[in-house]
Amino acid sequence: MGRRARGRRQPQRRRPEDAEDGAEGGGKRGDAGWEGGYPEIVKENQLFEHYYRELGIVPDGEWDQFMTALREPLPATLRITGYKSHAKEILHCLKNKYFKELENLEVDGQKVEVPQPLSWYPEELAWHTNLSRKILRKSPQLEKFHQFLVSETESGNISRQEAVSMIPPLLLGVRPHHKILDMCAAPGSKTTQLIEMLHADMNVPFPEGFVIANDVDNKRCYLLVHQAKRLSSPCIMVVNHDASSIPRLTVDMDGRKEILFYDRILCDVPCSGDGTMRKNIDVWKKWSTLNSLQLHGLQLRIATRGAEQLAEGGRMVYSTCSLNPIEDEAVIASLLEKSEGALELADVSGELPGLKWMPGVTQWKVMTRDGQWFADWDEVPHSRHTQIRPTMFPPKDLEKLQAMHLERCLRILPHHQNTGGFFVAVLVKKSSMPWNKRQPKVQARSAENRETSQPSPAPPTEENLTESGELQNQPETGPGDADISETAVSSLENETKKDGVCGPPPSKKMKLFGFKEDPFVFIPEDDPLFPPIEKFYALDPSFPRMNLLTRTTEGKKRQLYMVSKELRNVLLNNSEKMKVINTGIKVWCRNNNGEEFDCAFRLAQEGIYTLYPFINSRIITISMEDVKILLTQENPFFRKLSSETYSQAKDLTKGSVVLKYEPDSASPDALQCPIVLCGWRGKASIRTFVPKNERLHYLRMMGLEVLGEKKKEGLILTGENAAEPGQTGAQESAEPRAEADAPDSTPGGDSAAAEPPR
Repeated sequence: MGRRARGRRQPQRRRPEDAEDGAEGGGKRGDAGWEGGYPEIVKENQLFEHYYRELGIVPDGEWDQFMTALREPLPATLRITGYKSHAKEILHCLKNKYFKELENLEVDGQKVEVPQPLSWYPEELAWHTNLSRKILRKSPQLEKFHQFLVSETESGNISRQEAVSMIPPLLLGVRPHHKILDMCAAPGSKTTQLIEMLHADMNVPFPEGFVIANDVDNKRCYLLVHQAKRLSSPCIMVVNHDASSIPRLTVDMDGRKEILFYDRILCDVPCSGDGTMRKNIDVWKKWSTLNSLQLHGLQLRIATRGAEQLAEGGRMVYSTCSLNPIEDEAVIASLLEKSEGALELADVSGELPGLKWMPGVTQWKVMTRDGQWFADWDEVPHSRHTQIRPTMFPPKDLEKLQAMHLERCLRILPHHQNTGGFFVAVLVKKSSMPWNKRQPKVQARSAENRETSQPSPAPPTEENLTESGELQNQPETGPGDADISETAVSSLENETKKDGVCGPPPSKKMKLFGFKEDPFVFIPEDDPLFPPIEKFYALDPSFPRMNLLTRTTEGKKRQLYMVSKELRNVLLNNSEKMKVINTGIKVWCRNNNGEEFDCAFRLAQEGIYTLYPFINSRIITISMEDVKILLTQENPFFRKLSSETYSQAKDLTKGSVVLKYEPDSASPDALQCPIVLCGWRGKASIRTFVPKNERLHYLRMMGLEVLGEKKKEGLILTGENAAEPGQTGAQESAEPRAEADAPDSTPGGDSAAAEPPR
């Protein structure tokens, strides 16, 4: 795709979750803009009303309700992350504390409705309220609730995401062993849902599946990294490519090369965004059919590329936040037609009980920017052929059209359940795409010879996609063939490559935009760095040490990261054609004065839940009272902790420790989810290394409310079970510092917790 198309695409991108950080309905303009004298946007667009009335997408008698809903602010919605064991505790806390406080509350004369669960979202893990984001931020009565939402969002326990945006991942039907591609992933709300589904069983630290999250915009990729990092998964990789020509990857399977086909693909394409008018009110003023006409070709190319990379029997969800058939059914119909039976629309009408939706339309027309209608391609004058394409019209053959079952698409209308507008289609792959019938031959090479992955001179190209997104009528060697031949050409170069180094592509095209990424360097088996770590923490023999990596080829290794073995396979075999922005979770950090201890690396909270199952030493089991003390005081002396905790800690040498709380089922009022914290055993005290928001999260789950913080004076807490309230805050700071030998860090926080690996 040319640079013009690439540049034009980004401003058009509208997603339901994109405006989460902006003012209600105003994006980044915020409240200050309106106070500065800007005229309020009038929520009227005659062309919009004329277009959709003519198409008949709204049921008879519901037009006024439809338009009224579009002019109303969008209700705030939130989703509790479902894969963490703490999800039930957060839900309990929300229902029994914060939601109860909202009962009978009035803000600016408006009665606050108690949040209600979304009827179609499983296990009551998604909720909506009539409170707008503006009211949540500004109202003193809601300050505590807003603080809770912000803090829990930062720690990855809550996602503030629009309701309709939650639908596509649910319809993918993800299982922990699935290989998933998210083609247009930023800002990442849907990606986090996919990660949660991979980790459905928290007893399995490394699910067999993984998520590769892609976005064309380099800067938005870092927003995506931030979202994914909150979930601390070793099974996520963020890459930066044009989705319409995303490279076909290869993996090593028992010593032979095989093309990577994905079990699930999320294709949430760039769109005109007229379904987001309730939030992005600029759409009212800017809407025209030109946006849809310009985006149709790109959307079709992305969907086609996704279908090519989908495994047989796999499922792909195509979605937009647009109501326009040109971006919706027209793309699906064209894709089904060119697939020649390889794809079919799945009937998902029973998969989300409680969700109200309209079936996809089977007839539509095309309208130009100036209001001229065309019902058939034959009517389009030659002068408009560059703007209007034949794939924008429904198939002429009624039998073929009927066989497509376009009515299986889901259309979400705003007035049916007080949401945004949305379109979803679920496609299942029955066989290879017609142009991929001849499977490319893959050269067999052993994993040992492929450990090293340095850049090749140029990335693979997509020769077979025409400008209009249709494939040329010639036998396709396939992108896979191009990739494999490139691999074969570069095979002789592997002798000179460094072992286990996965560098970013040096392609000139890549250097035109974005930041230069550090390489991914896997720790060699004979690296002297690992044995002291293995001995200090008594790591289990099953620990997958080959999955450890760093981001530097020179000097001291400051941070150690970990990926799943499946992502390791992907990294080692594809670094020459893939621009990886980020992958892996931090599991160890080097101490500044680590040589004084038996081990130079301390545990990192970010990766502790992944690492903990393999650690057999330096584990201290603590009580709930101990947890409160450790999280509210900077360096509590041993005498402040329980005798059981002291007896475990006194015989340990100085250094990093694991602090584990196990719930007591005999005490139902106590916290009923396990907690694992990273700590430091000093001369006479223990401290925790936990990021601020995660620390506040655990305290809230134990019934403590954080009202504020004093600089270096601990926390001010309320609650019936507050731990030693008289000894937190200023009184604690008056004691002599017990941890002169502790590694440098922010008090109570992980020194590098917020920094993504670079």
